[in-house]
Amino acid sequence: MAETIDASEDVQALVCAGSFPWWSVLLWGICAMIIGILLLVSPVITTIALITMIGAWWFVGGIFSLLSLTVDRSHLALKVISAILSLIAGLAILGYPLFSTLIILPFFVMLIGVWGIIIGGAQLYHGYLVKDWGSVALGLLSVIFGILLLVYPLQAALSLPFVAGIFALIGGISAIMGSFNLRKIQTS
Repeated sequence: MAETIDASEDVQALVCAGSFPWWSVLLWGICAMIIGILLLVSPVITTIALITMIGAWWFVGGIFSLLSLTVDRSHLALKVISAILSLIAGLAILGYPLFSTLIILPFFVMLIGVWGIIIGGAQLYHGYLVKDWGSVALGLLSVIFGILLLVYPLQAALSLPFVAGIFALIGGISAIMGSFNLRKIQTS
């Protein structure tokens, strides 16, 4: 039985190892570390730059959504509305990057707050049904976290670049370390 588990873990590792070349994971890790460091050292400028890139992404996405109508006209109204909203949002962000940052960050925080309340409520309910008090405690913490984000969105928005910077830095270091392990697996 133990040999079967080890063999299946080896197969899963090989399948995952073939998904991305090791060097792409290394490059991703380096980029994540750079963004993390920039968010920690210069949070305002980096956040404005990232929000501006989101605006460019939405603008270009709106153009491609309109262009896709030449090939596929199914769901025409939905595609046109989506394209117009993407174009407007992209242009607004590109035209007013500082003002957009002041709006988008609290919006993201409120979205995370609502998500925390919903997920926490579901976890509370599930934990109560199966009498898993650890799940109930985590659900309660998630609801409290969500409420705090909704009550103090500006303070949370101001700390968001630092939190994202820490996560990017940790994720980048993990990806770099994982890329070397992946290289060993892919070259053997």
